[in-house]
Amino acid sequence: MEFKDKMIYTLPNCIENSARLFPNKEAFRCGNASLSFQELDIKTNQLAKHLVDSGIQKGDRIGIYMNRCIETSIAIYGILKAGAVYVPIDPISPRTRTKFLIENCGIQFLITVPKQKKRVAKLLIEDISLKQVIGFSDDSDIKHFSWESIFSITLESYQRVNILSEDMAYIIFTSGSTGDPKGIMHTHKSGLAYAQLSASLYKLRPQDRVANHAPLHFDISTFGYFSAPYAGATTVIIPDAPISLPVSLGALIAEEKISIWYSVPLALSQLLLSGVLDQHDYSAIRWVLFAGENFTLKYLKGIMEKWPQAKYSNVYGPTEVNQCTFYNFNAKEIFKDYVPIGDVWDNTEYKIIDEDDKEVHKGETGQLLIRSSTMMLGYWNNKELTEKSIYKQQISNNLEQVYYRTGDLVRQDNLDRLVFLGRKDRQVKVRGYRIELDEIEAVLNDHPSIKECTVCVLEKDNDQKILTAAIILTLGASTETNELITHCRSKLPTYAVPQRIDVLKNFPRTSSGKIDLTQIRKTLISL
Repeated sequence: MEFKDKMIYTLPNCIENSARLFPNKEAFRCGNASLSFQELDIKTNQLAKHLVDSGIQKGDRIGIYMNRCIETSIAIYGILKAGAVYVPIDPISPRTRTKFLIENCGIQFLITVPKQKKRVAKLLIEDISLKQVIGFSDDSDIKHFSWESIFSITLESYQRVNILSEDMAYIIFTSGSTGDPKGIMHTHKSGLAYAQLSASLYKLRPQDRVANHAPLHFDISTFGYFSAPYAGATTVIIPDAPISLPVSLGALIAEEKISIWYSVPLALSQLLLSGVLDQHDYSAIRWVLFAGENFTLKYLKGIMEKWPQAKYSNVYGPTEVNQCTFYNFNAKEIFKDYVPIGDVWDNTEYKIIDEDDKEVHKGETGQLLIRSSTMMLGYWNNKELTEKSIYKQQISNNLEQVYYRTGDLVRQDNLDRLVFLGRKDRQVKVRGYRIELDEIEAVLNDHPSIKECTVCVLEKDNDQKILTAAIILTLGASTETNELITHCRSKLPTYAVPQRIDVLKNFPRTSSGKIDLTQIRKTLISL
């Protein structure tokens, strides 16, 4: 699409420009709630004015404490227009984690919705730094402002905050290896670069209806919140209720005439297994994007059979760089062993290095380094971790190129496509052998009786390491574990065959839908 003479260099420019070009077009919808681009522009100006009038300064961090709802879009862009930094906080996280995020970021303003009133009340009992809550009225000592009061603000004296592309825009927290969450800082420049590159790659257009399945604190939500508004498309925020009900979710996708779907593979696998894909018309879908973990091939093939008209994309990129590689394909493509992560997209380059930081030869395995316009500013309040995550290549005495160390192991296949092999920290050493846990999972997932699996190493008191698999069987399957071990022996070296396989009814998961490996390990140890 053409943006004419309007300069876009910050994230709020996305909705401002679309409000100018398509004022009455639906920008966001969630359930029965809807906002046009013009309404979104006005309401975010009102929130920004309130924040600035309340003393918010450029760079201040503001928490967004919400479930999936229409107000998330207002909160994001209202905060950004105020020159502040939004920090998404999962409302169902333990209060200890929420308290950590609030204190670690120095958050004094929390934006929420009435549905979270009880949880916010429990937060306020804690000794935390909150000075104001926006989202509902209350009689407590802390100042509360309802959404109605925000939307009644007049904009006659509203003055825009001068925001630069290098200013920080948001911090997304992910689990840290030390036990404390790590905050990944992104600027308007890196967020906008992602919006522009993804909108271009998938040819987003104003008539598209983009499904936003991910919660706000999961980085792939930025596609619906940034990329779609940039292109003037409509973002359909999937409400909480259908998320765990595949039959309802399948009906919603059809009713909303979703044209672009983006989620973790699990959501698509659940749709396939529910049988709902045979009950509705999904002809509107033209792109299916998936990311976050490997897609079990048997389920991917099943989705491709149900939606043959769609194009597909295996999206790869740690939160630290938003997205950086892609592999696009159609429903006719045949995969035997793996789906590649493809090649880096525009304005991006990569290296593959060994343990000594030397570039590997073509076809050899190494850690992937990424240099891109979508790269993070660094880790919040953690200079040491930031420096540790960076690879610097000296070009001259006063010039160097900076890459992010992804911690992911990759190689190039014979078609020059990048292949994801697993996390560097998921490469384990058992009985002297280096073993890729992801490789074992791929073999197990290929068995028709296995619905899902994960592999880890358990340690006994005598320091003995036991290669252990946890599996969920498909409905009606009664496969013996000995048969599964035989299956593994036919495809894996002896040292990589699991010594123990446990059948579980379900897997604990994080709020983003990924398997909670920490809880899985605790469960297996207790068996």
